[in-house]
Amino acid sequence: MPEVLVHARGLKKRFGSFTAVDGIDFDLLAGEAFGFLGPNGAGKSSTMRMLGCTSPPTEGELTILGGDPVRDGAAIRARLGVVPQEDTLDAELTVRENLLVYGRYFGLGRKLIAERTDQLLDFVQLTERAGDMVDPLSGGMKRRLTIARSLINDPEILILDEPTTGLDPQARHVVWDRLFRLKQRGITLILTTHYMDEAEQLCDRLVVMDHGIIAAEGTPRELISRYSTPEVLELRFAPDEQEAAAEKIQDLSPERSEVTADRILIYEADGDAFLERVHTAGLQPITELVRRSSLEDVFLRLTGRALVD
Repeated sequence: MPEVLVHARGLKKRFGSFTAVDGIDFDLLAGEAFGFLGPNGAGKSSTMRMLGCTSPPTEGELTILGGDPVRDGAAIRARLGVVPQEDTLDAELTVRENLLVYGRYFGLGRKLIAERTDQLLDFVQLTERAGDMVDPLSGGMKRRLTIARSLINDPEILILDEPTTGLDPQARHVVWDRLFRLKQRGITLILTTHYMDEAEQLCDRLVVMDHGIIAAEGTPRELISRYSTPEVLELRFAPDEQEAAAEKIQDLSPERSEVTADRILIYEADGDAFLERVHTAGLQPITELVRRSSLEDVFLRLTGRALVD
């Protein structure tokens, strides 16, 4: 069995009378990518700070790399890599200098830091920008540099908080590629993300948090199978026709349906077969799309579509 690197039972975090994390249980196994999904205010960031040994638990049991994060926080942090949600690079230093200086925080020798810096710049494809200042770099380059910096101490666990937020699709895929390569090297990943496709691409297992608790846990495919249907049929009608169309669709007894402002979502095992029934009933959508269910469908079913402040 893979080694358990993080063990949490009944984990709670309170801030005064507010409970941000309300008794969650999970285990993180060596070599896996483990994701935390959830809307804003679900408790993800509070959980990540506890895992990063920067915020002590209020209650419950938490063991990280065999140690107690309160008693052994400094020793555990030396074995972690952290990619914060906001880049905290030193704009007054060059790309290379950002890594050289950060390595000194871990007490590493100058020769070792220099060797790892060269390796990491090559890994994140920034060797040609090594002598450049940080400010002119694109958002994707800064994110890759932040990831490189987090690896300077050769961590056993890499914690990533929203690793690709604000990046364009091309830059996101480059970051995904680097993270997938890290997973292939055996580095254990913990990440939060708002991108459901990112979670499907990277996570071996994940939990969906809502209101401080874990609403669901499993592999991406397990969650999709458990909380959705194999396919989703999306239909769009003219605004003045949608209400009547939704009523007729209910008469066709779909497994599950949902009406949004601009479309009707029908959850079925066979979307094409149900679409034929829609046409037979005399309905003519403006657009129609049959797609496979995704983590986004699971996420919205578990946490709802309403924004949470």
